[in-house]
Amino acid sequence: MRVDRSLVVMGLVFALLLAAYFVLPLVGQSYLLNLLIKAMLLAIAAISLDLLIGQGGMLSLGHAAFVAIGAYAAAIGLESGIENILVLLLIALAVSGIYALVTGALALRTSGVYFLMITLAFGQMTYFTLTSLAPYGGDDGLTLWSLATFFGSDVVQNGGQLYLVVLATLVLTWWGVNRLSGSRFGRVLRAARDNAERTEIIGFSVFRYRLTAYVIAGMIAAVAGLLTVQQAEFVSPALATWQRSGDLLVVVVLGGLGTRNGALFGAFFLVIVEEVLGSFLHEWRLLYGPLLVLMALYAKGGLSDLLFPAKAGAGQTGAPVTSGEQSS
Repeated sequence: MRVDRSLVVMGLVFALLLAAYFVLPLVGQSYLLNLLIKAMLLAIAAISLDLLIGQGGMLSLGHAAFVAIGAYAAAIGLESGIENILVLLLIALAVSGIYALVTGALALRTSGVYFLMITLAFGQMTYFTLTSLAPYGGDDGLTLWSLATFFGSDVVQNGGQLYLVVLATLVLTWWGVNRLSGSRFGRVLRAARDNAERTEIIGFSVFRYRLTAYVIAGMIAAVAGLLTVQQAEFVSPALATWQRSGDLLVVVVLGGLGTRNGALFGAFFLVIVEEVLGSFLHEWRLLYGPLLVLMALYAKGGLSDLLFPAKAGAGQTGAPVTSGEQSS
């Protein structure tokens, strides 16, 4: 029985993230815990976007809007006196799901660059809508003086075990999306990505499958937004800007499109590079840009390809689906 090295590596990564929660405070590096939370939240949103791009071939430049919707749904709920995080989670999922269903039904009537532009337009519409919410800070955003609780306890707050909650959410997201990608649903989604006409001919509704994936991805991103509020104690329309969507797109491509672990690797890489370069250069993106160019030239399969070159896409959920091929 051959062991999948990528699964072993991810097990080690999750184990190290768990160990960091107990070790870093002992060595006086609690600040790094917040940095890891930031990376994990970015990874959750990136994994959801990879479901669209890597699995479904739907290039979106408005995915950050779902993160912002989840964050604002939580913030407005808190301002209205709702403090139980489970109730806020249901609200965030419902709002983001409805938004994804409506916008996705419109956007998916196009494809290619037109789909990209429509998602960008919806993202900008979301941004400007949020800036118009004067009771909730408008352009300046909203500082939250109370945060969500778990039946009255602070377990989901920074002073509690928010780190563990975010880690558990990341593991669940990674596991769930990979299970979904390896299922019949994922295989049909990839088949539609490779040849939509043939997929329709053999009896599958490409529109329905893509719309379902779009809604699922949006709801996962909204969860990242909800947890972002708990970590930052602040919400701002900046969460919905196209630059944020661009960062998510870069993370997915940098990690490796459609690979099992690419989005997660890309998220941690971006946060680490930002922290290291930003520590000695304010305009750190001046160095980050050429670094991305080098990655594009010499690691076309992303970080996943660098870490697992022998796989050559074998066993990865994003490998092209051809007639008779079964994805692991």
